[in-house]
Order: sequence, then structure tokens, then C-alpha cells
Amino acid sequence: MKDSISEIRNAIRDIPDFPKPGVVFKDITPLLANGRLFSRTIDILASRYEGKGVDTVLGIESRGFIIGAALAYKLGAGFSVVRKPGKLPFEKHSASYALEYGTDTLEIHIDAIPERARVVIADDLIATGGTATATAQLVSKLGGTVVECAFVIELAFLKGREKLRPHPVFSILTYDAE
Repeated sequence: MKDSISEIRNAIRDIPDFPKPGVVFKDITPLLANGRLFSRTIDILASRYEGKGVDTVLGIESRGFIIGAALAYKLGAGFSVVRKPGKLPFEKHSASYALEYGTDTLEIHIDAIPERARVVIADDLIATGGTATATAQLVSKLGGTVVECAFVIELAFLKGREKLRPHPVFSILTYDAE
């Protein structure tokens, strides 16, 4: 497993100064393009939730759709999405969260998860935790329970995990400094 983790880490490309100066973007597209490593990434996540009664995996727009759909398939669970405003055609709930300058909003269909569903929230990366926190609020609005928030990458220096308390967080890779 340790070798797999190193290979997964090595498959992630750093893009300096994207989307703005001073930011180092963690690009997972090389990881996704490598079938063996992508499969191993999903296997690592799925091994945490097998036998835990996960009903739904909830993917956060947009790379969370990729990770979440593959994870749901592996678990035999349902898959639903959380999107930015104006993208969902049916009745929806929304939750707003703080950005560095202003706020943003996420939406979910009112029937996206069954009441009392056990939900894993999935995304490629946790930074400040705003989107995942808003997603957890949406799970609560629909009467579900967050089993865990699952990420491929955690930028621990941004302390997003702390925002998600009391929900448990798992990440395959952790970066402690920029």
C-alpha cells in the first residue's frame, strides 16, 4: 500500500501560479489518465467503506463527480451530485459558504438522497473546507448522515478538516505546506 501511495503522489502534477499567482494547483489529470493508479486510488477509498452500509456517495462539482461516481460503483451505492447554482433542473436545497472574498453556493436536488441515508461525501481535494462543509449541511437538510468526507488530496496547512468537525475526514495524500 505504501508503494501505491507514493505512486499516486508522484502522478499528481503541481501547476504553479494557477488559478492565480502564489497558488500551487494540484492537477489530478495524470492520475486519472493512469488506469492502474486511478483504480488503486478508488480501491483505497472503497476499502474504508465496505461493509459500513453506505447508501449514497455524494460528489462535489466537478472533480468530485469523477471520484464519487467511481467510488459509488465500487461500493454498489447510489451516486448523487452537488452543483453550483443554476445547473440542476429540479427542486433543490442550497447552502452558501464563505470564500476569501465573498460567498458561493451549492445546490442539491431535494430527492438526491433518501432520508436516513448513510452518505460519503467525495471530492478530489480539501483545501479550506468550505465546499465540503456546505455539502455536509445539504446532507443534513435531506435527513442523511455523513459517514465520512473522502478526498484524494488534503492541503492540511489550510485547515479545512477543522471546518468539517464533527464529520470524520479521510484523505489519501496530505500536504502539510504550500
